[in-house]
Amino acid sequence: MTPEGEAVGNQSSDDETVVSAIDEIEDRPHLVIADIGRDDAWLSMTERDAVSLDAWR
Repeated sequence: MTPEGEAVGNQSSDDETVVSAIDEIEDRPHLVIADIGRDDAWLSMTERDAVSLDAWR
C-alpha cells in the first residue's frame, strides 16, 4: 500500500464498485473498504479509529 493518492495497478474489469464492511482482523473489528473492480485495491483501519457518519454532520 502506498500513501500517495495515485492509481496503482490496472483495472481488472469495467466494474467501479467500492464496498465497505466491518471484518475481524487479528480478533479486532476493522472497517475494510475495497474497490472490487481492481486487484489489491483495499484498505482497512480499526473500527474505533474510523470516523462515524454522525461525526461528519
